[in-house]
Amino acid sequence: MKLLKIDGNQGHFRDINGKYKPIDKIAKEDLLQLVTWTLNEKEVEFDPYDEKTIKNPAQQIVYKSVDQKLQTLRGRKQEFIDEAERSFLKEYEKYRDA
Repeated sequence: MKLLKIDGNQGHFRDINGKYKPIDKIAKEDLLQLVTWTLNEKEVEFDPYDEKTIKNPAQQIVYKSVDQKLQTLRGRKQEFIDEAERSFLKEYEKYRDA
């Protein structure tokens, strides 16, 4: 699933309906959805950031930032899963032993 793409010299993000919108129109809810997909989907794709391809300076800034954050999150995905499992294990053991 492609979450970020560059098309027609503009950066775009995938919205909840699967449509691509200009990256400078992204809202908090859209970011949360991108994070959810990044953590839950097996395959996610992002067109690599290239300042020469995106002509709008505002879109360059937003696209670069969102791309970097989602790439970092994807790289740390297993770390987040392990931490969540450890948290639940502590609670499980606490109630199991009670």
